Amino acid sequence: MTASKQPKHLRKAMAKQAEQRGDLYAAACPSRGVLDHVTSRWGVLVLVALLEGTHRFSELRRKVAGVSEKMLAQTLHALEEDGFVVREVFPVIPPRVDYSLTPLGEEVAGHIEALTDWIEDSMPRIFAARAQHASRKSASESGKEGRAGRRAPTV
Repeated sequence: MTASKQPKHLRKAMAKQAEQRGDLYAAACPSRGVLDHVTSRWGVLVLVALLEGTHRFSELRRKVAGVSEKMLAQTLHALEEDGFVVREVFPVIPPRVDYSLTPLGEEVAGHIEALTDWIEDSMPRIFAARAQHASRKSASESGKEGRAGRRAPTV
């Protein structure tokens, strides 16, 4: 059903919703779904990969190591539905489908890329923090084990 064939009350409700700013802290806000799509493991990697330019499905699958065909298809569909990715089908044999970012997709992917760059650059500090945490946890647990066999004093 095209937008012009939808009931007037539905068109008005959709127009009003389109004008409202999202509230990620509200449980029922649709912005939560968008956040899930953009920040999912595969969503992040697909968006950043598409910053390099148009890719075919098989190219994305090779680039994003570990993603299954099903998860890549679901991720691309969700990002397309949110307006971040455009899917272009070419009527050739064999069929060819290209994926690229929309202007909105380029905008969000730029923010996501800054985060992925920070993560990659910060890995030495993250590994150091993990090691420090593990040693504190180990020391704490060894202290508890020494007291575990003792009886509580009776009064």
